[in-house]
Amino acid sequence: MNGRKGSLISVRTDVQVMDCTLRDGGLVNNFMFTDEFVKDLYLANIKAGVDYMEFGYKASKEIFDPKNFGKWKFCDEKDIRDIVGDNKSDMKIAVMADVGRCDFRNDILPREESVIDMIRIATYINTIPAAIEMIEDAHAKGYETTVNIMAVSKVNDADLEAGLEMLAQSSVDVIYLVDSFGAFYPEQIEKLAQKYLAVAEKYGKKVGIHAHNNQQLAFANTIEALSRGVSFLDATVNGMGRGAGNCYMELLLGFLKNPKYNKVATVSFVEKHILKIKEEGAVWGFDIPYLMTGILNAHPSSAINFIKEKRTDYAMFYQELLDDAL
Repeated sequence: MNGRKGSLISVRTDVQVMDCTLRDGGLVNNFMFTDEFVKDLYLANIKAGVDYMEFGYKASKEIFDPKNFGKWKFCDEKDIRDIVGDNKSDMKIAVMADVGRCDFRNDILPREESVIDMIRIATYINTIPAAIEMIEDAHAKGYETTVNIMAVSKVNDADLEAGLEMLAQSSVDVIYLVDSFGAFYPEQIEKLAQKYLAVAEKYGKKVGIHAHNNQQLAFANTIEALSRGVSFLDATVNGMGRGAGNCYMELLLGFLKNPKYNKVATVSFVEKHILKIKEEGAVWGFDIPYLMTGILNAHPSSAINFIKEKRTDYAMFYQELLDDAL
């Protein structure tokens, strides 16, 4: 089997698909989705057999002015219930909370008072103690929990190993391998997945993958991680996400052989909503500036600004990136 779990034609019953369109896609349009978009996405995900739907962030209104963002930056309980009611479906509801950007003690209700099932914690390597505090708070309130270590392509091996060990000893359920800058190749994902899985299995945890598409490798990296035993898979409809975007949900559901997954429901949603949102000016997806930041393992913000300014001097932009890297 060459260290792979399952085969191209088999079903892995441990696999869980997470739709991150509202959360990662919300970074494209400041979370200004219509209620119709959100409701139709919720229903499409249920039809598609998606296991979890991430509705957005639990961000602090003290830090982020609600006048500047749509409601899914904050995911108030009432707003989620307006879409899902009591969520009489098999699909679970998730939200993300960033270390240092949320009032988790007050804004995250006890689980029995909420329709949310899972709290996803996002952290950098140097804020893992604060992330563990948030994990334990969410766990004590009754939620499933995941943790995303962001920008791991910038982290040295010793710090990563120490951080994974700390997180695996917490109450977290799933530890996510995140390619924040779309800088990794499948060979690197293979090695990282094995590192994450070795620690996770020691403590009875699961591992997830969240990939970005700067080098057109989000899907390839996702299925590489899957083949090594990673079981929680993040994707977005039409790859909608910050900058170069994410693994395409349509690709992922087409690849997975479990008959519970139905890509037609997702494609129908693209037809109804994604084409329109692009016509209205939302911009994401692979482009040369994102390729350059991916190759150089750089944050995509400079590429986002390059595209906003309608620049096309790609060679000069590459030299600017090289200068910044020195």
